[in-house]
Amino acid sequence: MHKFNMNTDELKDLSKAGPEVTRDESGLLYMKRFRDLFDPLKMDLAPIEALAALRYAGKAIHLLQERWGAKHDLSEGRLGVLFRLFRCGDLPLGELADDLAMSPRNITGLVDHLERDGLVERVPDADDRRSVRARLTSAGRERIEGIWKEGFDHQYELVKGMTKDDLAQLRHLCLLLVENARKELGK
Repeated sequence: MHKFNMNTDELKDLSKAGPEVTRDESGLLYMKRFRDLFDPLKMDLAPIEALAALRYAGKAIHLLQERWGAKHDLSEGRLGVLFRLFRCGDLPLGELADDLAMSPRNITGLVDHLERDGLVERVPDADDRRSVRARLTSAGRERIEGIWKEGFDHQYELVKGMTKDDLAQLRHLCLLLVENARKELGK
């Protein structure tokens, strides 16, 4: 089986990674160094500060997913493919790429590795001879069945202390950013 190698330096003590976070007079979290650096500009930096916080949050979530995946000898990307195939059944590689917001080239590489490890197989698409589908093997199904619940539990841990309304607002705001970014990319 192919071993997944993590950069352990990147995963060392995530509790201290990233910016120092503290609370303002209203009790809201902010990045201290960011404010210290940009406050002298005397301009509204709320959009830049919010997007910087989002980037740090994304990086932290990515590193946590990588660390969790490494425990199972899988990368975050490989886990994503296995989870998607577990939930959806076999999928065309292009659809898998769209579902996971990855490039077709990236999906091909992930499927190559998973196929080499005996967890995924490529099968012809009965409806489209030009298309190839990815499917979990019995070993892949057994592997993901053993860890999928743990993946959900990790996500619940990350949002501990947030209400359903907080989570709905977080989802809405993130997807609003996605919509705005798509508009910008379409220009």
